[in-house]
Amino acid sequence: MRLPMHVGVIPDGNRRWAVNNGMTKEKGYDKGLSPGLELFKLCEKYKIKELTFYGFTADNTKRPKLQRLTFTKACVDAVEMLSKENADLLVIGNYESDMFPKKLLPYIQRKRFGTGGMKVNFLVNYDWKWDLSDMTKGIKSNDISRVDLIIRWGGRRRLSGFLPLQSVYSDFYIVDDYWPDFKTEHFEEALLWYQKQDITLGG
Repeated sequence: MRLPMHVGVIPDGNRRWAVNNGMTKEKGYDKGLSPGLELFKLCEKYKIKELTFYGFTADNTKRPKLQRLTFTKACVDAVEMLSKENADLLVIGNYESDMFPKKLLPYIQRKRFGTGGMKVNFLVNYDWKWDLSDMTKGIKSNDISRVDLIIRWGGRRRLSGFLPLQSVYSDFYIVDDYWPDFKTEHFEEALLWYQKQDITLGG
């Protein structure tokens, strides 16, 4: 079984899920925590080497304040939850901005938790322009490797600025279900789909 070494995750559809379930939009963010941990465990099972979650972008902070506060808290909770697992954790994003949660400052340098093993990256207040803003010093996300497979929940067919350099040759798999409706089959079907792709990297 040919597996991707690095999987990128765009966990979209939280607000639409909340509205469909008779809730206000901000109520959907907390529902993404359990799927994130479940996906991490699946990556461990399949011995994926690196996993990158898209937390929130700098553009997302333009949303109403209550939504912003709620998805920021959800990202903090997710990172702290992953710090209790066996992971080499890194949070990457514009940490000089007021929109970056101060509780995540200890994670802007990669840290090993438990026995380590899988590299786990969390994009928080991430902006691709910020990432590439000073190429004389290299990209700010230089500790993140090329992404083999990007999986986006929620049915949208766009990258939304996800690690533009690392995703140049990524295969892109879409799950129409919203992120809070995560199922093991979503991930396993993506892996099966990936095996059928012709991976040439331009060669």
